[in-house]
Amino acid sequence: MRIWSLHPKHLDAKGLVALWRETLLAQHVLEAKTKGYKNHPQLNRFKASANPVDAINFYLSEVYFEAEKRGYKFNREKISWNFISSTINVTKGQIDYEAKHLFDKLQLRDPQKFLECSKIKKFEPHPIFKIIKGNIEEWEIITDGK
Repeated sequence: MRIWSLHPKHLDAKGLVALWRETLLAQHVLEAKTKGYKNHPQLNRFKASANPVDAINFYLSEVYFEAEKRGYKFNREKISWNFISSTINVTKGQIDYEAKHLFDKLQLRDPQKFLECSKIKKFEPHPIFKIIKGNIEEWEIITDGK
């Protein structure tokens, strides 16, 4: 599961669809509607927020809006729209790590999006996140020496 700290606009089609599905799973976990993934590290920052369910619905809403801009037909009924917007801190190191991780994925599966993203000097975070100083988040699972 990857719930990107990066703005959904940076993702390719496959990444955006996967993000939607994975965040819906996260929503179910936070609403106690599933038994799996309860302790997934990607959820720690949402669990630590003042209202985890509101936070995940806010997150989903931005994914939905990005999909809508692209002409995708995501089901808006999956979101509880009465959420209160909030912010969650994310470190600069995490944003940089995710940008590199995304580059690696795009290079393999979407050369056009890779080219588009290679011109970006500063990746925007998802609107729920406020960038603060720091290294890669401690909940991140680093693989393959990245």
